[in-house]
Amino acid sequence: MTPMGGHHYYGISALPVLGDLGSRPPLTLAGLREHVADLARPRALVDALLLFDDLVQHEAFLAGEVREVSPAVLTAAQVRNEEPLPQDLAGEASPPPRVAADATWAAYFRLAAQAAGRQGSRFLSAWVSYEVALRNALASARARALGLDPGPYLVTEELGGAEEDFSTLVSEWAAAPDPLAGLRVLDRARWAWLVAHDRWFTFADEEFAAYAAKLMLIVRWDRLSAESHGPG
Repeated sequence: MTPMGGHHYYGISALPVLGDLGSRPPLTLAGLREHVADLARPRALVDALLLFDDLVQHEAFLAGEVREVSPAVLTAAQVRNEEPLPQDLAGEASPPPRVAADATWAAYFRLAAQAAGRQGSRFLSAWVSYEVALRNALASARARALGLDPGPYLVTEELGGAEEDFSTLVSEWAAAPDPLAGLRVLDRARWAWLVAHDRWFTFADEEFAAYAAKLMLIVRWDRLSAESHGPG
């Protein structure tokens, strides 16, 4: 086992090379989690990231958008709402948010930020800030389009990156012809952010986090492509 903060030459080299967004995923998210099972710090970072995708699947299942789920951190029963989510995702908030799922997302982002702090992960901290800022920019745009005050629809504003300007991206997202096209606009922006931040990593613990975030997007894009094409 490599010591905390060390370099994982074999662990990183043994991972399959990731293609660009739109390529086939070379392994599953659960497979990546298994790959880092014996590496405490990388495992903590990878779990914090992959939980994001599990919650995306949870939300999609509850909305009736998907029928099959493939979680990496949660159980399939939790994602299908047949069992409760872990207590630390219960999402207790005061006052309660306008959208029930926002409490879960607020709890998740705080957990991920805490994991970043415990593990000293600049990447995970920056990723949380980016995702929170993006989520709130979209929530604000939706609320204003409906003539509503955006405030009650924002989550964990204190974690968002104040330096991010999503105005152009939100306009492109809003102009998309359908929800799937809009999601692809957002995921291309996410991918560009990940590519821009890859320069931080050289066989260190953080590289597993960057790999997990990229793989998560590739898997989601592949999943959406399969769903849009339907059976056969």
